[in-house]
Amino acid sequence: MTEPKSTRLQPMPDDWRRALAVVAHPDDLEYGCSAAIAAWTDEGREIAYVLATRGEAGIDTIAPEQCGPLREREQRASAAVVGVSEVEFLDHKDGVIEYGTALRRDIAAAIRRHRPELVITLNHRDTWGGVAWNTPDHVAVGRATLDAAGDAGNRWIFPELTEQGLDPWDGVRWVAVAGSSTPTHAVDATPGMERAVRSLLEHRTYIEVLTDEDPETYVRGFLTQHAEATGERFGGRPAVAFELFGR
Repeated sequence: MTEPKSTRLQPMPDDWRRALAVVAHPDDLEYGCSAAIAAWTDEGREIAYVLATRGEAGIDTIAPEQCGPLREREQRASAAVVGVSEVEFLDHKDGVIEYGTALRRDIAAAIRRHRPELVITLNHRDTWGGVAWNTPDHVAVGRATLDAAGDAGNRWIFPELTEQGLDPWDGVRWVAVAGSSTPTHAVDATPGMERAVRSLLEHRTYIEVLTDEDPETYVRGFLTQHAEATGERFGGRPAVAFELFGR
């Protein structure tokens, strides 16, 4: 009996100018898709980041009141490496983000502010490929982002946003989910890989707690291994994968 062949990943759409990436924590994008973001900014596309938290509960040895500002600085430096200058924090509490209307409203407001055609988020499912349990923060933010892409265009959902000067934006054409176990599309990681490595290395405080390996060895190994595995379904080119939902 032969194993079923994996479906070839399709190239991501390229007829867009603005994207908004919405994730839960500092480093979520750098572990998933910053090589793609580097390639996109090279092409002159505008990309902004919105983070639900400042990652203040992410390092056991550093109290939240010190950790939050530190991780915010690392995230801004990390974004700059791949050409992203706009980084916003919604100040939900790290580790206990609740899926619901408050989170959807905050993300819908960000979408109305930035008016993207493409929205990027992280795996919103219960597991990472059925192997490891996902965190509640990732699940909540990913699901709320998928929902908020529609909320942003409906003037009767969260009408208070219109009163605040945030007019409805129905221009989101796709939501791309990084880290999905069922990806459909991919971006060549080669042009952006070196910057992706440097971008993740900006989260040095977090990485040094996470692993005993040399930080650069750990980061380069992690990113290249995943890109090469994805590339097996993308013509042999190292790649970043997304599950793409059209709207």
